[in-house]
This record gives sequence, C-alpha cells and structure tokens, in this order.
Amino acid sequence: MAESQVAMKEDPDREFVERAVSGDYAAFESLVKKYERRVYRLAVRIVHQKQDAEEVVQQTFLSVLEHLDGFRQEAGFATWLMRIATNHALVLLRRRAAHPTVSLTEPSRDDEGLPRPQFVAEWRQTAEEVVSNREMRQLLGKILDDLDLKYSLVFVLRDLEEFSTQETAEILHISENNVKVRLSRARLMLRERLTRLFGEETDENDD
Repeated sequence: MAESQVAMKEDPDREFVERAVSGDYAAFESLVKKYERRVYRLAVRIVHQKQDAEEVVQQTFLSVLEHLDGFRQEAGFATWLMRIATNHALVLLRRRAAHPTVSLTEPSRDDEGLPRPQFVAEWRQTAEEVVSNREMRQLLGKILDDLDLKYSLVFVLRDLEEFSTQETAEILHISENNVKVRLSRARLMLRERLTRLFGEETDENDD
C-alpha cells in the first residue's frame, strides 16, 4: 500500500476533509473549531502578539479553504495545517519586523552538535514533566520567548503540540536530524534556565 494511502487511512480528519472538499461547509467549520486554538497557540509563540496571532489564524484558514481541494493527504491534515500556519506566522513576523529575520530551513553550525551547559544542577523533572505541570507552563512560555525561534519552535511542535519528529520536519521544511538536534539544544537550554530558578547548583568540574 502506498505511503500516502497509509497516511490517509490513519488521518482522523479524513472524513471531515473529504466532506469539506465536496462542498460541505459545516465539515470545514468542524475542522476550524477543532484546530483554531492550536493554530492560535503556535502563532502566539512565533509572533508574540495576540492581535498578530489572530491575523495568522484568519489567514491560515482562508488558505486552507482556498487550497483544500489540492490537499494530497500525503501527510495528515494537522501537519499540513500547521505548516500553513507556520508559514503565515513567519511571513507576518518578517513583514512587521517584530524580531530579527531568522532562517528555519537552512542548517547552521549550531545544528552540528550539542552545547555543554554553563550551569548544571540537580533537576529531577524531565522536559515532558515540566510541560505537564500547569503551574510551570506560564513560566515555560516566558523562557521559550527568550530562546532563538528555530529552537523554541521545534520544542513547541514536538513537546507541546506533540507532533512526531517526521511531522515537525515536514512543518518546518527541515531534516529530521535537524529536528532532533534543535530539540536537544532547546531542552538543554530550557533545563539550564529552569535549574537557575529551581535547582541546587552543582559544580560541573567536580566530576
């Protein structure tokens, strides 16, 4: 069976997508209702401003409505949708110069290896455990805002939105290896910042 057919069968949105393509606007509205908050959360992470994020949501679903009949379903609908949302958010970010322009697609020297944290501490929680703790999510958001976008965005897609490595690579148009490296770097940087706040400092030269 072809890969696209497998993805099609496993896509939980398949029925709604097919109905929407056939002109069932109620089915399209169901997709919007299901994903609009998810798109909004991602947009906020990129553009940092609620009004801009709302614009990204609007532009994303307008693009989906316009191009839905061309959706090949080689990937799941959610992956395709978030790729469109990411593209719109980056276009808006560059247009309004909210942040310095960054490239998410070109590998850099930073992607070639992992850094050694300058600050190490005893920290018993994993990144996933921190994410699952509601009391930590707001603080985590502030820390993510301080990271380079190419790292924070991979962390958001993998650990917060729970996309797979392959799906994240497809959304960002980068290799799966780059996803893994950037995610590791993001987790290391987040871990270092969290230990500065909550951990007990350990001298890394003691070992």
